[in-house]
Amino acid sequence: MGYVKWLGHAAFEIFLDGRTILIDPWITGNPKAACKIEEIKRADLILVTHDHGDHLGDAVKIARKTGAAFAGIYELANYMNNQGVRKAYGMNIGGSIKIKDIEVILVPAFHSAERGREVGYVIRGKEATIYHAGDTGLFYDIKLYADLYPVDIALVPIGGLYTMDPLQAAEFITLIKPKVAIPMHYGTFPPIDKDPKDFQKAVEDKGIGTKVVILKPGEKYEF
Repeated sequence: MGYVKWLGHAAFEIFLDGRTILIDPWITGNPKAACKIEEIKRADLILVTHDHGDHLGDAVKIARKTGAAFAGIYELANYMNNQGVRKAYGMNIGGSIKIKDIEVILVPAFHSAERGREVGYVIRGKEATIYHAGDTGLFYDIKLYADLYPVDIALVPIGGLYTMDPLQAAEFITLIKPKVAIPMHYGTFPPIDKDPKDFQKAVEDKGIGTKVVILKPGEKYEF
Protein backbone atom coordinates (compact mmCIF):
# COMPACT_ATOMS: atom_id res chain seq x y z
CA MET A 1 0.00 0.00 0.00
CA GLY A 2 1.29 3.43 -0.93
CA TYR A 3 0.92 6.70 0.90
CA VAL A 4 1.47 10.44 0.77
CA LYS A 5 2.75 11.84 4.08
CA TRP A 6 2.83 15.58 4.71
CA LEU A 7 6.03 16.65 6.47
CA GLY A 8 4.89 20.27 6.77
CA HIS A 9 4.96 23.28 4.41
CA ALA A 10 5.61 21.84 0.90
CA ALA A 11 7.58 18.80 2.10
CA PHE A 12 6.20 15.34 1.45
CA GLU A 13 7.28 11.74 1.81
CA ILE A 14 5.69 9.55 -0.82
CA PHE A 15 5.80 5.75 -0.77
CA LEU A 16 5.00 4.55 -4.28
CA ASP A 17 5.62 1.11 -5.75
CA GLY A 18 7.93 0.30 -2.87
CA ARG A 19 10.04 3.43 -3.39
CA THR A 20 10.44 6.35 -0.98
CA ILE A 21 10.32 9.76 -2.64
CA LEU A 22 10.96 13.03 -0.83
CA ILE A 23 9.77 16.32 -2.29
CA ASP A 24 10.99 19.73 -1.08
CA PRO A 25 12.46 18.25 2.12
CA TRP A 26 12.73 21.37 4.29
CA ILE A 27 13.01 19.93 7.80
CA THR A 28 15.68 21.93 9.62
CA GLY A 29 14.22 25.29 10.65
CA ASN A 30 10.71 24.38 9.50
CA PRO A 31 8.34 25.35 12.35
CA LYS A 32 5.77 22.83 11.07
CA ALA A 33 8.21 19.97 10.46
CA ALA A 34 6.71 16.60 11.29
CA CYS A 35 10.07 14.97 11.99
CA LYS A 36 13.72 15.66 12.63
CA ILE A 37 16.36 15.29 9.97
CA GLU A 38 17.93 12.43 11.96
CA GLU A 39 14.69 10.44 11.63
CA ILE A 40 14.93 10.28 7.85
CA LYS A 41 16.71 6.99 7.24
CA ARG A 42 15.67 6.16 3.69
CA ALA A 43 15.09 7.95 0.41
CA ASP A 44 15.30 6.51 -3.09
CA LEU A 45 14.55 9.74 -4.93
CA ILE A 46 14.55 13.43 -4.01
CA LEU A 47 12.72 16.09 -6.02
CA VAL A 48 12.97 19.83 -5.40
CA THR A 49 10.62 22.28 -7.09
CA HIS A 50 12.92 25.30 -6.79
CA ASP A 51 15.93 26.45 -4.83
CA HIS A 52 14.34 28.75 -2.23
CA GLY A 53 15.47 27.72 1.23
CA ASP A 54 12.04 26.54 2.34
CA HIS A 55 12.01 24.00 -0.52
CA LEU A 56 15.63 23.01 -1.20
CA GLY A 57 15.94 22.65 2.56
CA ASP A 58 17.89 19.55 3.58
CA ALA A 59 17.98 17.94 0.12
CA VAL A 60 21.78 17.87 -0.12
CA LYS A 61 22.27 16.43 3.35
CA ILE A 62 19.60 13.76 2.87
CA ALA A 63 20.91 12.76 -0.56
CA ARG A 64 24.43 12.37 0.78
CA LYS A 65 23.24 10.36 3.77
CA THR A 66 20.87 8.01 1.95
CA GLY A 67 22.45 7.82 -1.49
CA ALA A 68 19.15 8.92 -3.03
CA ALA A 69 18.98 10.02 -6.64
CA PHE A 70 18.01 13.61 -7.39
CA ALA A 71 16.03 14.82 -10.39
CA GLY A 72 15.20 18.42 -11.15
CA ILE A 73 15.72 21.43 -13.35
CA TYR A 74 19.11 21.31 -15.07
CA GLU A 75 20.83 24.13 -13.19
CA LEU A 76 19.71 22.87 -9.80
CA ALA A 77 20.86 19.35 -10.65
CA ASN A 78 24.28 20.78 -11.51
CA TYR A 79 24.33 22.53 -8.13
CA MET A 80 23.45 19.27 -6.37
CA ASN A 81 26.23 17.49 -8.23
CA ASN A 82 28.70 20.18 -7.18
CA GLN A 83 27.58 19.65 -3.58
CA GLY A 84 28.58 16.01 -3.73
CA VAL A 85 25.28 14.42 -4.77
CA ARG A 86 26.50 11.68 -7.09
CA LYS A 87 23.23 10.75 -8.82
CA ALA A 88 21.81 14.12 -9.89
CA TYR A 89 19.80 14.12 -13.10
CA GLY A 90 19.16 17.43 -14.86
CA MET A 91 15.90 17.90 -16.74
CA ASN A 92 13.84 20.67 -18.28
CA ILE A 93 10.18 21.52 -18.80
CA GLY A 94 8.28 18.73 -20.54
CA GLY A 95 11.12 16.27 -20.08
CA SER A 96 10.70 12.92 -18.37
CA ILE A 97 13.00 10.42 -16.76
CA LYS A 98 12.58 6.98 -15.23
CA ILE A 99 14.39 6.34 -11.96
CA LYS A 100 13.96 3.05 -10.13
CA ASP A 101 10.81 2.33 -12.21
CA ILE A 102 9.23 5.66 -11.22
CA GLU A 103 8.53 8.04 -14.10
CA VAL A 104 9.07 11.72 -13.34
CA ILE A 105 7.76 14.42 -15.68
CA LEU A 106 8.90 18.01 -15.17
CA VAL A 107 6.03 20.46 -15.62
CA PRO A 108 5.80 24.27 -15.41
CA ALA A 109 5.10 26.40 -12.36
CA PHE A 110 4.90 30.18 -12.05
CA HIS A 111 6.98 31.54 -9.18
CA SER A 112 10.70 32.45 -9.02
CA ALA A 113 14.05 30.76 -8.54
CA GLU A 114 17.75 31.57 -8.54
CA ARG A 115 19.06 28.39 -10.16
CA GLY A 116 17.19 27.47 -13.32
CA ARG A 117 13.48 28.00 -12.81
CA GLU A 118 10.58 26.87 -10.68
CA VAL A 119 8.81 23.62 -11.62
CA GLY A 120 6.23 21.05 -10.61
CA TYR A 121 6.38 17.26 -10.89
CA VAL A 122 4.08 14.56 -12.20
CA ILE A 123 5.18 11.30 -10.62
CA ARG A 124 3.87 8.11 -12.21
CA GLY A 125 3.99 4.63 -10.75
CA LYS A 126 1.85 1.53 -11.03
CA GLU A 127 -0.07 2.37 -7.86
CA ALA A 128 -0.85 6.04 -8.57
CA THR A 129 0.00 9.23 -10.45
CA ILE A 130 0.82 12.10 -8.09
CA TYR A 131 1.26 15.77 -8.98
CA HIS A 132 3.21 18.19 -6.78
CA ALA A 133 2.54 21.72 -8.01
CA GLY A 134 5.44 23.37 -6.17
CA ASP A 135 5.07 27.06 -5.49
CA THR A 136 2.89 28.45 -8.24
CA GLY A 137 0.29 30.96 -9.20
CA LEU A 138 -2.77 30.01 -11.18
CA PHE A 139 -2.06 29.05 -14.80
CA TYR A 140 -3.92 27.14 -17.48
CA ASP A 141 -1.26 24.99 -19.15
CA ILE A 142 -1.36 22.32 -16.45
CA LYS A 143 -4.56 21.06 -18.11
CA LEU A 144 -2.52 19.81 -21.06
CA TYR A 145 -0.35 17.68 -18.79
CA ALA A 146 -3.32 16.44 -16.76
CA ASP A 147 -5.04 15.37 -19.98
CA LEU A 148 -1.94 13.38 -20.98
CA TYR A 149 -1.20 12.01 -17.50
CA PRO A 150 -4.44 11.72 -15.48
CA VAL A 151 -3.69 12.65 -11.87
CA ASP A 152 -4.88 10.60 -8.91
CA ILE A 153 -3.53 12.87 -6.15
CA ALA A 154 -2.70 16.58 -6.50
CA LEU A 155 -0.66 18.47 -3.90
CA VAL A 156 -1.37 22.18 -4.30
CA PRO A 157 -0.34 25.36 -2.45
CA ILE A 158 -3.11 27.50 -0.95
CA GLY A 159 -1.27 30.01 1.25
CA GLY A 160 -1.56 33.06 -0.98
CA LEU A 161 0.99 35.92 -1.12
CA TYR A 162 3.72 33.75 -2.70
CA THR A 163 1.37 31.23 -4.35
CA MET A 164 -2.28 30.61 -5.11
CA ASP A 165 -4.82 31.25 -2.38
CA PRO A 166 -7.71 28.84 -1.62
CA LEU A 167 -10.04 30.31 -4.27
CA GLN A 168 -7.41 30.26 -7.01
CA ALA A 169 -6.24 26.79 -6.00
CA ALA A 170 -9.80 25.47 -6.30
CA GLU A 171 -10.00 26.85 -9.85
CA PHE A 172 -6.63 25.20 -10.55
CA ILE A 173 -8.09 21.87 -9.42
CA THR A 174 -10.85 22.15 -12.04
CA LEU A 175 -8.11 22.03 -14.70
CA ILE A 176 -6.56 18.87 -13.25
CA LYS A 177 -9.63 17.02 -11.95
CA PRO A 178 -7.70 14.66 -9.66
CA LYS A 179 -9.41 12.05 -7.55
CA VAL A 180 -7.88 13.62 -4.42
CA ALA A 181 -6.49 17.09 -3.68
CA ILE A 182 -4.27 17.78 -0.66
CA PRO A 183 -3.55 21.42 0.29
CA MET A 184 -0.03 22.48 1.28
CA HIS A 185 2.16 25.56 1.72
CA TYR A 186 -0.10 27.27 4.26
CA GLY A 187 -0.01 27.96 7.98
CA THR A 188 3.78 27.87 8.27
CA PHE A 189 4.07 31.63 8.78
CA PRO A 190 1.48 34.35 9.53
CA PRO A 191 1.49 35.76 5.94
CA ILE A 192 0.28 32.40 4.56
CA ASP A 193 -2.07 31.47 7.39
CA LYS A 194 -5.03 30.34 5.29
CA ASP A 195 -7.85 27.98 6.33
CA PRO A 196 -7.75 24.74 4.31
CA LYS A 197 -11.50 24.36 4.84
CA ASP A 198 -11.98 27.37 2.58
CA PHE A 199 -10.16 25.45 -0.14
CA GLN A 200 -12.21 22.34 0.59
CA LYS A 201 -15.49 24.21 0.28
CA ALA A 202 -14.40 26.01 -2.90
CA VAL A 203 -13.49 22.68 -4.52
CA GLU A 204 -16.76 21.08 -3.42
CA ASP A 205 -18.68 24.03 -4.85
CA LYS A 206 -17.11 23.33 -8.25
CA GLY A 207 -18.94 19.99 -8.38
CA ILE A 208 -16.11 18.11 -10.11
CA GLY A 209 -16.02 15.14 -7.72
CA THR A 210 -12.53 15.74 -6.34
CA LYS A 211 -12.14 14.74 -2.70
CA VAL A 212 -10.17 17.21 -0.60
CA VAL A 213 -8.05 15.57 2.10
CA ILE A 214 -6.75 17.93 4.78
CA LEU A 215 -3.68 16.54 6.52
CA LYS A 216 -1.90 17.70 9.62
CA PRO A 217 1.92 17.57 9.52
CA GLY A 218 2.92 13.97 10.07
CA GLU A 219 -0.35 12.53 8.82
CA LYS A 220 -0.58 10.37 5.73
CA TYR A 221 -3.11 9.58 3.03
CA GLU A 222 -2.98 5.95 1.99
CA PHE A 223 -3.87 4.69 -1.46
